[in-house]
Formats: sequence, C-alpha cells, structure tokens
Amino acid sequence: MLFGQSVFQSVLERLKAEGETDEDAGAPAVHRVSGLGTGLAFDVMAFDVMAFDVMEDVSTASQRVGQAYFDNLDLDAAAAIAEAPAAAPPPEPVMPDHLARIAPEEIAAELAIAAADTQQTLNEKRRAFAKANHPDGVPELFRDNANRRMMIANLLIDEAMRRLPHS
Repeated sequence: MLFGQSVFQSVLERLKAEGETDEDAGAPAVHRVSGLGTGLAFDVMAFDVMAFDVMEDVSTASQRVGQAYFDNLDLDAAAAIAEAPAAAPPPEPVMPDHLARIAPEEIAAELAIAAADTQQTLNEKRRAFAKANHPDGVPELFRDNANRRMMIANLLIDEAMRRLPHS
C-alpha cells in the first residue's frame, strides 16, 4: 500500500496520470466506446420507429399466438391441393408361396435338418429362415402364417439342438 491506498488503487491513479494530456484536461468527459459512431443511439431509435410502423399494419387478430400461422398460409394453394385427385390406393399385397406352407413336414423339408448338422449350422439355418419368414418383415395380413412358420421352425431347430451330442 502506497500512501494509504491499495495496490489496485495506486495502479489506477498512475494509469490515470499517465493517460492525461493537455488536450484531455480541457475537454469535457465523453462517455462512449471508441470506434463506435455517434449515430448508434439514433439508429436504435429509428429501428424502434420502423418496428412500430410495421406493427401498425398488422391486424390485432394476427397478434394472437396461433393466428400468425393462418395469416401466412396460402389458402388458395391449400384448396388446390385438396381438390387434386387422390392417388390410387396401393394394391392388395399378394401372399408369397412359402408363407402358405404351414405344415411341420413342409417347414422341416425347407430347413433340411440333417444328422450331420452342428450347433453352428443349425443357428445359421435359424437365422436364414427368420430372415425370409419373420412376422415383422411381412405385410400385416400374412403375419399369422409367418408367426406360425417361425414357431414351428424354432421348435424343430431346438429339438435338433437338444439331440446333438454334448461335447
């Protein structure tokens, strides 16, 4: 502390003394940021006036929160779209031939489970069968058949795995 002042206060006093020149001493203090034009306050006021003028032309109904959407909506274009002919409905899906085969013997023939199959080959057959027959991959009309085929195939493969010799 110098002369009863803190270090910070003494640095401020020193900077103030160094920064003053003869011109600054006689000039009135102006509080503005250097580099900014004096028109800043005027520009802000002009902007406020412009914003007010723009808002005078807006109806009070559009100042409601949901009304602005309808003010900007082109109702003629929306009517033209509504009057346009509707697209033809998609054709009814046709059930693939393999989904019609739901007998266990037919599914066993498709899987072709053999005594030489290992757990790995049985898992590969399960994945391949599921890829072609999973209920999530077929139209909703055929999901019952696909679900039945998957249940039977899983039962056949599980039974084949159960009969594998344990090593």
